[in-house]
Amino acid sequence: MPQQQAAVPVPPSPRPPASKGQGLTPAPDPALVERGTQGPLPVIAPDGRKAWQVYARPFDRGDRRPRAVVILTGLGQSSAATETAIDDLPGGITLAFNPYAPRLEEWIERARAAGHEVLLSLAMEPVEYPRIDPGPHTLLVALEAKQNLERTQWVLSRVTGYVGTISAAGSRFTTSKSDLLPVLDELKSRGLMFVDRRVTDRSVAAALARAIGLPRAYCDLTLDQQASRDAIDGRLADLEALARQNGIAVAAGDSYPVTIERIARWAAGLEQKGIALAPVSAVADLQTERTEAQR
Repeated sequence: MPQQQAAVPVPPSPRPPASKGQGLTPAPDPALVERGTQGPLPVIAPDGRKAWQVYARPFDRGDRRPRAVVILTGLGQSSAATETAIDDLPGGITLAFNPYAPRLEEWIERARAAGHEVLLSLAMEPVEYPRIDPGPHTLLVALEAKQNLERTQWVLSRVTGYVGTISAAGSRFTTSKSDLLPVLDELKSRGLMFVDRRVTDRSVAAALARAIGLPRAYCDLTLDQQASRDAIDGRLADLEALARQNGIAVAAGDSYPVTIERIARWAAGLEQKGIALAPVSAVADLQTERTEAQR
């Protein structure tokens, strides 16, 4: 007998589906921005609207097909890779931008015009720090909470129009509840969502986000630890299998040319396989405790 697919839970307030390449509404929404000391910061609007919902790519929440989410990270530093990702990948692929990137506002505007939902990368301390240093605004366990919040706000103030942040590096920081909690509280208070890249099985970030009511998702797998065509194709097949098993699966990859090429090829045939390509906001809070425990 064929394997039974897990049904995706259907939350209330469905949104109309977006077609490939459909541009998103222009950003910023003035009600979702306040002027911070370092630049514009997201806020929850007086009527309760939040950036993670307003800036999301529309998705049919009544679609019961398994959902596969792919997040491409590290964008904005290489013009060639960023242009290729924006232009060659379908709008259902979520794009995550480096906050240090030049022309960041332009890139995010172009990405949203092409239909892509966007995230900002939030660098967190890896166990190899300082030998591996993700940048001057990396969140560190040795810093006071106030300092990490200032660094978080610096990242959030670079641009507008994003739905949330995705952890970058973080193999040490994401294991520390006391250091994470103020940062996740800050994201919640600003109407954002959080994606845990899950570079370590010891990460408590997604579970802590769930506990405090911060909209969250987490990556089930990485596509390009081996950046070859065959290896990436194999991981994309794993993503499909996991989506069929659990109803939802999330993967992340870096902006290597081969990664972009293989994702584009894979996504073109996904509809025929009965799997929905979903932006990350469409799976917020739908990954269950059971699937978190399985990882």
